[in-house]
Amino acid sequence: MESRIRILTVDDHPVVRDGLDMILAAQPDMNPIAQASNAAEAVSLFRKFRPDVTLMDHRLPGATGTDAVIAIRGEFPRARIVMLTTSEGDVEIQRALSAGVAAYILKSVPRDELLGVIRKVHLGHRCIPAGIATKVAEFMGSESLPLAKHRFCF
Repeated sequence: MESRIRILTVDDHPVVRDGLDMILAAQPDMNPIAQASNAAEAVSLFRKFRPDVTLMDHRLPGATGTDAVIAIRGEFPRARIVMLTTSEGDVEIQRALSAGVAAYILKSVPRDELLGVIRKVHLGHRCIPAGIATKVAEFMGSESLPLAKHRFCF
């Protein structure tokens, strides 16, 4: 039997972390292994547990989730991180994508889509919803328009 996807959840709201972990634990192929409430904890727990996938909120106390992504991927360039956030700002999205997140999705995503993204990211895919891709393309200019054509994962 294949091992389960080991997942680190990073969010400053305990109820969000607990809710995500309940959803993940109910999946036969997923194992929530740790929770962090800020960027420093995220980096420390990533070092300790080396998760297969990390769910990272952008808005964290102190440093941002993107700052944590930069720190983690600086040490672990193959880290697979999903930015799961309410942040829809062009600059925030671009910075997170440039930092190397494998996916950028909003917390309003349906549960089954989130689970699908986790599975795809675990397999090495990048996932960016069409609406987010369009925002990035508009922010960066016409040279990025092909990015806006992606439905969800590539």
